[in-house]
Amino acid sequence: MDIKKIYKSKEKCPPNFQRYIDQVPDDGNLLIHLEDIFADTEELVNEIPPEKFAYSYEPGKWTIKDILVHLTDSERVFIYRALRFSRGDETPLPGFEEKLFAEHAGANKREIGDIMREFSLVRESSIAFIESLNEEELGRKGTADGNLVSVRLLLNLIYGHHKHHINVIHERYLQG
Repeated sequence: MDIKKIYKSKEKCPPNFQRYIDQVPDDGNLLIHLEDIFADTEELVNEIPPEKFAYSYEPGKWTIKDILVHLTDSERVFIYRALRFSRGDETPLPGFEEKLFAEHAGANKREIGDIMREFSLVRESSIAFIESLNEEELGRKGTADGNLVSVRLLLNLIYGHHKHHINVIHERYLQG
């Protein structure tokens, strides 16, 4: 079976998304990268000592559990936006308050296995949705958080955002 090619978006990217889009390989293998980074994340989580999941490298910063739930929540938001725009709905969509979401998610009261199961199901659902899109749908645009963005850009953000936060975990939570 051929894997659908979804290339990195070439459109002008909103400045707050650029650091995420910079993380995305431009080889058209977005679906493979989404599967691979999730598998890498599961492997990483299995190697982290349990006491590290509630660790914050600085007061006011998220824990690893907070980051994993944030990745899941953000993916849902990106996919919802992509769904709306891919279906031709150009209604401007608001931003979302990631800090508010994290504050009310209760990540640190949850078991890591439960967090990863939810993340896995969200990723599986995202991939199924992405596979259903054709080129026209990938190119459709809408306004999210005041920025005109394509469905293709939103889907690439899922990978880039995930990669960014995994890098942060490696650099700030697991050093030393």
